[in-house]
Amino acid sequence: MATERELKKRINSIKNISQVTSALAAVSAAKANKAQRQVEATRDYAGKAFEILNNLASQKDIGADAHPLLTARETIKNYALILITADRGLSGAYNSNMVAYAERFITAADKPVQVITVGRKGRDLLIRRGYNVVASFDNIPDAPSILDVTPIAQIVSDDYLNGKVDEVFIGYTDFINLIARKPTIKQLLPLKPLDMGDMAVSEYVDDVDLSGVSDRAYIYEPGPDALLQNIVPRFTDLQVYQSVLESKASEHSARYVAMNNATDNAAELIEILTLERNKARQASITSEILDIVGGAQALSS
Repeated sequence: MATERELKKRINSIKNISQVTSALAAVSAAKANKAQRQVEATRDYAGKAFEILNNLASQKDIGADAHPLLTARETIKNYALILITADRGLSGAYNSNMVAYAERFITAADKPVQVITVGRKGRDLLIRRGYNVVASFDNIPDAPSILDVTPIAQIVSDDYLNGKVDEVFIGYTDFINLIARKPTIKQLLPLKPLDMGDMAVSEYVDDVDLSGVSDRAYIYEPGPDALLQNIVPRFTDLQVYQSVLESKASEHSARYVAMNNATDNAAELIEILTLERNKARQASITSEILDIVGGAQALSS
């Protein structure tokens, strides 16, 4: 059994750690609330932009002049995957869950997959496990702007246009609420969703419901062709931007939950150790009293 002094040191150490985790939980809660507001503010815009884009692409007069980023390849030789994780830990299973989901996607793919990582945690794990990481981005701000993610979208767009990759997917953690989040992989390029049913990776890729999109009436000025040339590259940036926002909100909420749980566990452990310390103190006092009584009896005899 540990001595009273050892237990006291452990209790003080745990109290110091709990102060740190409590502060991190408070900071993460504030960041998560801010990130949640940012995500919710952009979701409707991103969804409506996707709807209009697919309506544009389905116009009868587009034909063979569709933007190259909308054109699917007849033969798929390789894939690219943008994987979004955090730059640091202390967020529970947030990073490991996303990396594990991406690993299952890569394993299920029937073609080579090159990975572009966003965040140091995903990059370090994939490189350590021998995956083909061709580019890495880190230090993305907690409140990113569209300019922060444009280079990410640019590199995959260039690779797609140059024929280096035939399909591009993006993996991120979809923010549901402060407690729940879900690893997700969606198709990014070509922007017009394909039929994923026959693909080996279909179970890891979220489908997009486009029922009735082409039937909605829109009036375009100056015309679908001219609009597509300007909208498609910007929409690629928008999709990456929305995915980063979802991941940031998920990261901060996961860190808040992890640090809050750590603080609660520290409080429980302090109670247990305090009880053990009191028992050790009581045993020490009892032992001293017995020594005194024994000494007194020895003197009297």
